[in-house]
Amino acid sequence: MQVKVQPKLIIHGGAGSSLHGKGGLEAVRRSLHAVIEDVYALLLSGTNAAAAVLRGCQLLEDDPRFNAGTGSVLQSDGQIRMSAALMDGLSGRFSGVINVSRVKNPIELAYFLQNSPDRVLSDYGSAELARELQVPSYNALTDLRLQEWIQERQDNFKRTMAGVVAEPELLETSNAGRGTIGVVALDAHGGLAVGTSTGGKGFERIGRVSDSAMPAGNYATGHAAVSCTGIGEDIIDECLAPRIVVRVTDGMTLKDSMQRSFAEAHEHQRDLGAIALDASGAIAWGKTSQVLLAAYHNGEKIGDTLEMADGTQVGCIS
Repeated sequence: MQVKVQPKLIIHGGAGSSLHGKGGLEAVRRSLHAVIEDVYALLLSGTNAAAAVLRGCQLLEDDPRFNAGTGSVLQSDGQIRMSAALMDGLSGRFSGVINVSRVKNPIELAYFLQNSPDRVLSDYGSAELARELQVPSYNALTDLRLQEWIQERQDNFKRTMAGVVAEPELLETSNAGRGTIGVVALDAHGGLAVGTSTGGKGFERIGRVSDSAMPAGNYATGHAAVSCTGIGEDIIDECLAPRIVVRVTDGMTLKDSMQRSFAEAHEHQRDLGAIALDASGAIAWGKTSQVLLAAYHNGEKIGDTLEMADGTQVGCIS
């Protein structure tokens, strides 16, 4: 008989430039902590890691504060194209959708594809799948994201990315936000899973593919699971999620793997962040960006990373 383990959970709502004002920080904290409470209760009830990840990503996609699902940023042509992926460490399966439009929860398509012979679909294929599953058409556009795009269009798209958090006071002042959401879960049976979803970086060239729907930004085995956030191209160049997971799989501790991987990312001048769990229940997070919007449940209480110091930082608790 398999011995039950203490479930663990960590989530993120992106990384990037500093949050301006305590109101912004506290609002993000409330959003993240509410998701932690909901999903951790599911894990305690025996829900498996993949289903818990699905639920966490759905909740984060539905929160217009974050750049995924509702509240996704607009690309250079004013359209929303979202990407999402899920990997189950137990089965070793990766599935995802790339640049899908007009759906509320891209993570649901990624979850469905776990049991499909074709597990990663691009824009046209994703749209066909949504029709096949009779997923209702949905407009993810918010007024704030539209204002952000209009503002940038007037300025001839001088910024390379949209804001990290959709708040009115940030539209004028945020620089180079890196918006993604992610969930990593360890269930009561010792199973690990990870999910990541994004609206992209905003104002990008049509057809650009983010790291979120690649193993580079979203990877799990039976040993560890990692979700990344930040500049997608930097995450892809580092192949960050598999780099961390493979090191743990090969015997390195999660803490040491994170520290080495983020030291390398810092040396390469990358702008990114990651959250992680291992099979022993260790929880870790790291960033080279100014902020990492992450929260976790260690089995006893909820914590978060919202007030970490600027610059490269790695944290780990067992």
